[in-house]
Amino acid sequence: MSVTETAEVLSRAGVVELLTDGLRALLAEQDMPVPADLGEGTCLVGEQAVLSSLGLVSLVVELEQAIEDQYGVALTLADERALSQKHSPFRSVGSLADYVCTLLNNQ
Repeated sequence: MSVTETAEVLSRAGVVELLTDGLRALLAEQDMPVPADLGEGTCLVGEQAVLSSLGLVSLVVELEQAIEDQYGVALTLADERALSQKHSPFRSVGSLADYVCTLLNNQ
């Protein structure tokens, strides 16, 4: 499957679903409560973050692996490009989904 085909199959909603599923699983593993409003607005960094920094790293690695396993596309989400942006793509589920879609569309 080409990157273009993958971007068409893996919609933004699909990325959000991968993220929320992964987040739900990580929280369960850590015996932490799952927010009732888990979704695009869920904070991944900062005071309102639902995960520790180590948890965020785990989520990113899990997302990269899920995209590669299910769609055959290898993405590196935590790289210099991501870390040098004015607004971190790791702020929330929605901002990370946007970043993943941008990477897919730019490959």
